[in-house]
Amino acid sequence: MRLYGFNNLTKSLSFNIYDVCYTKSARDRLEYVAYIDSQYNSDRLTNILYKLTDMIDAKVLNVAKQDYEPQGASVAFMIADHVREMPEGDGAPEMILGHLDKSHITVHTYPEFHPETNIATFRVDIDIETCGEISPLHTLDYLIGSFDSDIITMDYRVRGFTRELDGNKLFLDHEITSIQDFIDEATLDTYNATDINVYQANMFHTRMMIKELDLSNYLFNTNAFDLSEEERDNILDDLRKEMIEIYSGRNIF
Repeated sequence: MRLYGFNNLTKSLSFNIYDVCYTKSARDRLEYVAYIDSQYNSDRLTNILYKLTDMIDAKVLNVAKQDYEPQGASVAFMIADHVREMPEGDGAPEMILGHLDKSHITVHTYPEFHPETNIATFRVDIDIETCGEISPLHTLDYLIGSFDSDIITMDYRVRGFTRELDGNKLFLDHEITSIQDFIDEATLDTYNATDINVYQANMFHTRMMIKELDLSNYLFNTNAFDLSEEERDNILDDLRKEMIEIYSGRNIF
């Protein structure tokens, strides 16, 4: 594909995950939030974004990060195309400092719980905005693997247009029918997934919810073997109801 000038298409990926946990007591809920805050502090999130930046072949121009009180963290990267070598004169390469901005990557975390329930949740929002040929969709497997993802919601949109040499406008420069096309099949097998796509507007939405729950993975400071069968069933039921409501985006139960 030969273009006139730069590829001006803007590709935006909004990636959100939810981790759900059972916390038996008020103290457990506070300790869970503190644990999540320490595990996903701004330093660790920064390292994840550095990896993302490498994956989309970009250069970090600026990093801003913040840990909040009482909980939560945010990190923002301003990114650009890698500096390129261009021949000049007798063919010797010269490093040029001019570059086309590739936009930004941001991440925010939201640990939370409700004082009247035993369910705590942890949400991560990651937004990747790129310009040019690279698509942030190629980072999805890495993102899913970087967090304990019980529910995942993803929005992808391509905006603007670029021009081919003959002047023909190009509103999409890669094939896509679903965000799921860019996720490993082994990962998809572990989730229920739903698509809501508006092809005419180059807008794609996918939401995913984990299929099988291993209770031991959802108990904080509690051993499953210390619970009765009825207690285990009730906790699994509460966890699943919480996930279904988050997945559906509305109150159901």
